[in-house]
Amino acid sequence: MRALRLLAADFGHLPAPTVSISPIYPERLELSLHSGLPGFEAWREALGIAPDVVLYREQSDGRTRVLRAVAAYAGAVVELIGYGDVCAPVPVGGAA
Repeated sequence: MRALRLLAADFGHLPAPTVSISPIYPERLELSLHSGLPGFEAWREALGIAPDVVLYREQSDGRTRVLRAVAAYAGAVVELIGYGDVCAPVPVGGAA
């Protein structure tokens, strides 16, 4: 809870994530951003997470991108997750 308070104080200007705290893993905070990936990137930079440690996958039959990274912050493990749409492929030759 202390880490959550510090995140709010230090990064209150960033997009608001969905926050999850598990009673099973009370030292872990999950910050999920569901409104595209720019919010994830803002948080990643603020937490000092290097781009090369971000994991990428797709879900929902390839329609949703998921970025995931983990960082230590104020004695807690912060799991940062971002969800964004996968752009539809552009038809070749102008076919619709």
